[in-house]
Amino acid sequence: MLIALVGGLGWIVFSRLGGQGSHDEQRGISRPAPVKVEKIETGPIELRRIFSGTLEAQAKFVVAPKVSGRVERVAVDIADTVRRGQVVAELDNDEYVQAVAQANADLEVAKANLAEARSALEIANRDFERVETLRSRGVASESQLDAARANQLAKKVQLEVAEAIVTRAESSLETAKIQLGYTKITADWTSGDQLRVVAERYVDQGETVSANTPLLLIVELNPITGVIFVTENDYARMKPGQPVLLNTDAFPGREFIGEIDRIAPVFRQSTRQARVELKIKNPEQMLKPGMFIRATVVLDRVNEAIIIPEQALSIRDEQTGVFVLQADRETVAWHEVSVGIRDGERVQVEGDGLSGWVVTLGQQLVDDGSTVIVSGMDGDVPNSSP
Repeated sequence: MLIALVGGLGWIVFSRLGGQGSHDEQRGISRPAPVKVEKIETGPIELRRIFSGTLEAQAKFVVAPKVSGRVERVAVDIADTVRRGQVVAELDNDEYVQAVAQANADLEVAKANLAEARSALEIANRDFERVETLRSRGVASESQLDAARANQLAKKVQLEVAEAIVTRAESSLETAKIQLGYTKITADWTSGDQLRVVAERYVDQGETVSANTPLLLIVELNPITGVIFVTENDYARMKPGQPVLLNTDAFPGREFIGEIDRIAPVFRQSTRQARVELKIKNPEQMLKPGMFIRATVVLDRVNEAIIIPEQALSIRDEQTGVFVLQADRETVAWHEVSVGIRDGERVQVEGDGLSGWVVTLGQQLVDDGSTVIVSGMDGDVPNSSP
């Protein structure tokens, strides 16, 4: 009996509700749709892109000897600071010291031969003058004069040869001194900062190296270069001098300031991306080559934009638009919009009548002119239907 009584009461309630609904439908009355709305904002909005990349040294200098020899000393090691022109390594110089002594001795011999040649030429000149005088008096013959002239010319040639030998000996001595100087290996880069840092050390004391064998890699860390790759969609919006903010996992929560320095004029065929180099300030040298970075670049900015939540966008009849809450706080109106900059969950739109509140939840339940019930809002809430 109890079950029958409950079932009967349920049937009566259901019948009345169904009847009321049918009665409302017959009268053309639709129930208000529950929706959620958010305020339409105006203000600045930026188009941001975050690119992943790596750090590279601004400049690299490979220290290598110009002569071969045994490494006698390496004056610096990894992470040491090096000043331009500083001696960073030395080779065993015994052979080169001996070469300088030999070249110096050869030069002295050449100078002695030069002095002898000059004396011989002076004697030949006096003989020629004496024979020439005797020939004018008829005492010496023509053949004697020719012999004196030939001897004079020969001594002149010998003097020129001796002078050339001296010049060659001086050059050999200078070369030997230069090669001796090459045994002291210096870090002589041509541009950039006066101070750099040793990044790699390739040899140890006692090793024998040939000419042009890398000994050290010295890099410049301030500024440091960041490298990212961009697609065609973002490429046209980039230009040198644009500011960049960078983050790295090595220093969470820390931002580094940089700017776009160089943009490659070609795209890589394999990835269809272009290389972009960033110039990053690194006065504390916290950033190191090889680190991964995330570079945030502002590609566009609108100072006065109409901004709505992205979830407010709807598509009706292949047109993008939004439902705006009317002044009566009980109906919504459809407004077509064009979408501009997207910044996370915020989006810039352009269109007519975009002010007040926009529907962000429940768009599928409404149409242009539909009645609504606003719910779930805090703060400055529009009046809701009872």
